[in-house]
Amino acid sequence: MSVRFRLLGPVSAQHDGHPVDLGPARQRHVLAALLLDANRIVTAGELTERVWGQDPPPRAVPTLRTYLSRLRSTLPAAGCEITRRSGGYVLQVDDDAVDVHRFRRLAAAAHDAADDDAAATLFGDALGLWRGDPVAGLDSPWAARTREALHAEKLAAELDFYDVQLRRGEHASVLGELAARTEEHPLDERLAHQLLLALYRSGRQAEALERYQRIRLCLADELGADPSPALQLLHQQMLAAAPALDAPGAGPATSVPVPRQLPSPPAGFVGRAAELALLDDALDPLHDPGLPVAISAVGGCGGVGKTWLALHWSHRNVERFPDGQLYANLRGFDESAEPLAPETVIRGFLDALGVGTAVPAGLDAQAALYRSLVAGRRMLVVLDNARDTNQVVPLLPGSPTCTVVVTSRQQLTGLVTTHAARSVPLDVLPDAESRDLLARRLGPGRLDREPGAAADLVRACAGLPLALSIVAARASARPAFPIAAVAAELAGAATGLDSFDAGDPQADLRTVFSWSYRALGTGAARVFRLLGLHPGPDISLPAAASLAGLTVREVRPLMAELTRANLLTEHRPGRFVLHDLLRAYAAERSRLDDTEDEQRRSVRRALDHYLHTGLAANMLLSPTRKPITVAPAAPGVTPEHLADIARAMTWFSVERPVYLAAIRQAPEAGFDAHAWQLEWAVSSFLDRNAHWHDYAEACTTAIGAARRLGDLDVEALMLRGLARARTRLGAYADAYSHLERARELYAQLNDPNGQAAIHLAFGRLLEPQGHQAEALSHAERALELYRAAGNAPGQVHALNGIGWCHAQLGHYPETIDSATEALRLAERIEGIEHAGIWDTLGYAHERLGRHREALDCYGQALAAAREQRDVTFEMEAHTRLGDLHDLMGDAGSAREHWSRALELYRAHDQQREVAELERKLRKVAPGPVMLTRRCARVETAGPSVPPKG
Repeated sequence: MSVRFRLLGPVSAQHDGHPVDLGPARQRHVLAALLLDANRIVTAGELTERVWGQDPPPRAVPTLRTYLSRLRSTLPAAGCEITRRSGGYVLQVDDDAVDVHRFRRLAAAAHDAADDDAAATLFGDALGLWRGDPVAGLDSPWAARTREALHAEKLAAELDFYDVQLRRGEHASVLGELAARTEEHPLDERLAHQLLLALYRSGRQAEALERYQRIRLCLADELGADPSPALQLLHQQMLAAAPALDAPGAGPATSVPVPRQLPSPPAGFVGRAAELALLDDALDPLHDPGLPVAISAVGGCGGVGKTWLALHWSHRNVERFPDGQLYANLRGFDESAEPLAPETVIRGFLDALGVGTAVPAGLDAQAALYRSLVAGRRMLVVLDNARDTNQVVPLLPGSPTCTVVVTSRQQLTGLVTTHAARSVPLDVLPDAESRDLLARRLGPGRLDREPGAAADLVRACAGLPLALSIVAARASARPAFPIAAVAAELAGAATGLDSFDAGDPQADLRTVFSWSYRALGTGAARVFRLLGLHPGPDISLPAAASLAGLTVREVRPLMAELTRANLLTEHRPGRFVLHDLLRAYAAERSRLDDTEDEQRRSVRRALDHYLHTGLAANMLLSPTRKPITVAPAAPGVTPEHLADIARAMTWFSVERPVYLAAIRQAPEAGFDAHAWQLEWAVSSFLDRNAHWHDYAEACTTAIGAARRLGDLDVEALMLRGLARARTRLGAYADAYSHLERARELYAQLNDPNGQAAIHLAFGRLLEPQGHQAEALSHAERALELYRAAGNAPGQVHALNGIGWCHAQLGHYPETIDSATEALRLAERIEGIEHAGIWDTLGYAHERLGRHREALDCYGQALAAAREQRDVTFEMEAHTRLGDLHDLMGDAGSAREHWSRALELYRAHDQQREVAELERKLRKVAPGPVMLTRRCARVETAGPSVPPKG
């Protein structure tokens, strides 16, 4: 469909996916009035009343004709048409092109659906069309009535949808929405019934019963009535734990998502009965009841199956940890990388527990937050491949409800001594169990036909499960080969793999790895070697192609060959990971089989792949940013094509761990220029998504590279980035010192644009600390320098910064003047961000009591932030809209915006804002008394002011 109209949110239109400029608010008002009655005659009188109310201005009719004429010329010719008919006007358009009509059609279809699964899909599609307050920004009485009526339709559809989901056993998925809707409609007994049932089915019987009492008291206080018979019956059934309340066809559901990070269990696991019993014993509640947490330390040589044992046992006992399972590979013995720092692991755990990247500074504070989050929860923590006790101790929970399993090639005697960890030593498999493992992979018949050769094979593998698995994969790929031939080939291979020698000549993984490696085709063997040079932690097919200097089509079958040989794991569709030992072996083979020049070219190709793809992605995110000059991609590199901003954001999100690892690898491999160029390319993404710790780490690496290159311009640029990240993290003293050094460099370079950027950065640093006058001075100096340099985007940012500083000083007319000038200039610059300017304008209008104008500005800020995928400004826009709606007495809209802001702030670990929004949501209560009091404060109260970004 070529044209689409949206009324379930701000009034807007798109033609072939591109926004259509609908003109000023009154013109959009006319369009909305026609769209709501699409394909039906709307009289001129009705249009006038809908747009201006009962008392239209003297020239309303000619003004209306002007709006209609403009709309005819603005709207696309294909798909819609405004025509004059006897008595009025008709907007002819396919009903499905208008979201409100599509919503109604889908909701009606859901009611008539043949089954609940189909109904749920239809209801989900219908409710997914809503983008906020319907006909947002329109202020006539008709618009207010329309909003109220559409909200009622939405609530009715939601209630029907909740009924469907409860019948399907999807109580967990709707629990949060039910809780929010109940707060908005505390007297709606149907909604209350749904919430209580969802709570009960989620294992929260006590909370459901307590909620019932609150609802009963609310009904008595507000209406003088008892709960309905249906609600009373539900209460009795909950008290009796009646089976009728159980979710259909499923066991108990969890109320909220919980971390389930365990990798898949090992296939064909055999034996280890004694070790499994030791691990089971740690869960015995009578075993050492005084210990704060049950810890089991699984130790043994490389390849002996420590991880397999831990994962097999964990999956076998997963139901005993209903609050989640955390997993981390600590990479204690990874030759290609340093062991993971406890801070890095804790940040990953905090992400899984609902905390984003903005964690407290310092390991002690991070560990304290982690322990607080898991306290009292029945959780399993698996710490795989630990280097030593010091790496593990900060990752231990403090709650006796948690259980920890640690694997290591070391004995971890310190952990046993100081934390009473139970030692679970792991030796090689006995011959019988080794044979059983092979039989499970190859079939018992094949081994029975050659018992002697099978015994030779078991002996050659030395009881190492990983070696046995690789041998089994090789034999499975050659079903016609006799077992004796496989055993003879293995017995005749070289011995070694010094880094992973378990002290037993028979337990030598190099024999197995080299044999498996030699069995590969030439192309797959080369790719395997080069994968050992990749920074990890995983790799995509396109990146693997660039690493090897091949096309994706050429590398795909080679990666499949490695996967079949158990030398590579496709842990996610299209993404591959090497086991630690195999990565080490691959790197060793590359050192032996490839020249230093070949290795360097491969590393260069990998870095070029991420650099050139990242540069293209960055220009989609920030098209007005002055591009940097980089060397052409090396021959054989095929950067990924990213068609739009959405794909750019997705690519950066998926590749972020690899990208950051590439930044760290670049200077180590002698590619200092790549280090800072990679940082430049990813900085916009990290900034928009509040990844401040990653931003700071990348800038620090890049600064070292710039200094080794002797490039003062680059050093200053990276110092600016580091200062921005440190400012956002609240490390103001550090940020100040970085900016001072950058200022010295730009003065030395006589770079006016750089000097202007530093002044602007000083303003951003000083303003949240309360130094608004000094911040204003810096912003004004930045504007002078940008004007002298003819830098239009810089002028936009400086003007907005000036406006914001004026606002903090109470100079609201000056704010509006400066921000309006910034907006006029920004409109002439394609791709520049507008969200911050609209936010500044909205703030000034709000402080001047112009609430409708402020609402429109904040709405524009929100739309711009969403368009640019700027999460930071989206969070702020929702907060401001919630504050203003609350100020105007619209508790429902305030709650809606605050709730969305809260979701985003929680996802990005903005704890101060989370606490403030939770406080605001608690205070919003419906009812005429509170509404009157809030309205009485309209001219005196104001919203909270977060620091300006």
